[in-house]
Amino acid sequence: MTIGQLAEATGVPASAIRFWERHGLLPVPERRSGQRRYAPEAAERIVVLRTYQQAGLTLEEIREFQRDQPHRQAMIRAKITEIEQRTVDLRHATQLLEHALQCGEEDIVTCPRFRDTMARW
Repeated sequence: MTIGQLAEATGVPASAIRFWERHGLLPVPERRSGQRRYAPEAAERIVVLRTYQQAGLTLEEIREFQRDQPHRQAMIRAKITEIEQRTVDLRHATQLLEHALQCGEEDIVTCPRFRDTMARW
């Protein structure tokens, strides 16, 4: 398939596909008459790349993910720890916002209930 067909099939702009190729995240496709021609597996790899991005992996981490097992294992463990911390931070932010909706204090920082919540964090 052409780059346009691949872009349409995956919902990813052709510019992103070319970018990933330049950075070694997608294999360089064969060319016919000067046009890139992709195998059907390219669409699957793009879905995986998008999933990596949605999980918060940087381009360097995605490259690392495609390397050998020991490097991949270390990167995955570090990323899981990072995501777990972000989850805690988001839970705290949600609690802050939910409290702020109901708090009668002019300055939420002076609210005793909120201060108790922060102390538990």
